[in-house]
Amino acid sequence: CLDVRENDNGDLVVTKGDQYDVREKNEGAEVRNLGKPVELARRYSEDGADEVTFLNITSYRGDVIDAPICQCLQLTSEHVFVPLCIGGGIRDYTDSKGFLHTALDVAAEYFRSGADKVSIGSDAVYAAEKFRADGIKDGKSCIEQISNVYGRQAVVISVDPKRVYVTSKDQSPHEVLEVEDGKLCWWQCTVKGGREVRDLSAFELAQACEALGAGEILLNCIDMDGQNNGYDTVLIKHMKSCVKIPVIASSGAGNPKHFTDMFAATDADAGLAAGIFHRKEVKIIEVKQAVKASGIPVRISEKNC
Repeated sequence: CLDVRENDNGDLVVTKGDQYDVREKNEGAEVRNLGKPVELARRYSEDGADEVTFLNITSYRGDVIDAPICQCLQLTSEHVFVPLCIGGGIRDYTDSKGFLHTALDVAAEYFRSGADKVSIGSDAVYAAEKFRADGIKDGKSCIEQISNVYGRQAVVISVDPKRVYVTSKDQSPHEVLEVEDGKLCWWQCTVKGGREVRDLSAFELAQACEALGAGEILLNCIDMDGQNNGYDTVLIKHMKSCVKIPVIASSGAGNPKHFTDMFAATDADAGLAAGIFHRKEVKIIEVKQAVKASGIPVRISEKNC
């Protein structure tokens, strides 16, 4: 996964958050720069990644169509021949020139630029809230619009939850589970890159989006993001029991064992990582070999062995 945004100089860079904070901790607090998007995507494809995901993490702030991310996607698709997923800015919006663009327009531009899938974040939360409130599938949500035209396999829901700890299960109207050290929590959905919370759980979001036509869940966890302490296996395992569509586990991987532990503890369909690959702490083939050694089916190309 490549989190992409413009830095303070206006250059498009790959960055990585620490619980979604992408700025350095030193004086000046510049955006963390881990490389150029096209170059990194090409490297990961050559190194054996099964899929590459771009997340345009500041797309909610302005125009999306004709933004630099589309050119980046076009250049990437010329050199990368694994599935490309792109997320960020998939919503109805009026651009700086006063023209209205629908979520379907944004998705179509991404597909024309080379994407195989689109990932929807904030707008999926709003669509789920509306569906849960009225129970009506009117074909107007971003999920329905895109899946009706391109198929549900092209629609990924990026879930960005954070833990909310409680002292008892009846303290919250949302489903509460036990995590490490006997603590209790529920997972609250966020929007706008984790900056705003909503009265909706990750499980409620996923179930509503599946009903609306989504084909895959990209499951993040803000608490684990950038910590390199392993995945939130309680969250992932329960999510798999809540939906029938594939669940991609994200957030927290720090070494190959974290992948094998996650697959052993959950029924996740795939594991995603970012920082450990960007910083060259771990090679993709090392992860795949560890996964294979643990008895889990994994695709390994001869050229990467």
